[in-house]
Amino acid sequence: MRLVEPTDFEVLAFLESHGRNNAINISTGLDRDRSYVNTRLRALEDLGLVERVGPATNSGLYELSARGRAALSVRDRYREAGTDFEALVEATLADE
Repeated sequence: MRLVEPTDFEVLAFLESHGRNNAINISTGLDRDRSYVNTRLRALEDLGLVERVGPATNSGLYELSARGRAALSVRDRYREAGTDFEALVEATLADE
């Protein structure tokens, strides 16, 4: 699992603390470019770290998934040498 640091973890943390939200609010809260945040949200969705929610399938509303919460809980080990971060996230999920 390849994440963009620190942006991806900041997006996940924003959703954890603010709840479901859209790219406009996230980009404002993080002082990041909206189109870049949109790109990262789609990538995080592909990784299963966030889920798109809302009345329509193309809704721009996202929330943190259980997998995203697990990734945040082991964030400090992301750059640790020899660590398979994806396996660590999966193991964390299994322990919950």
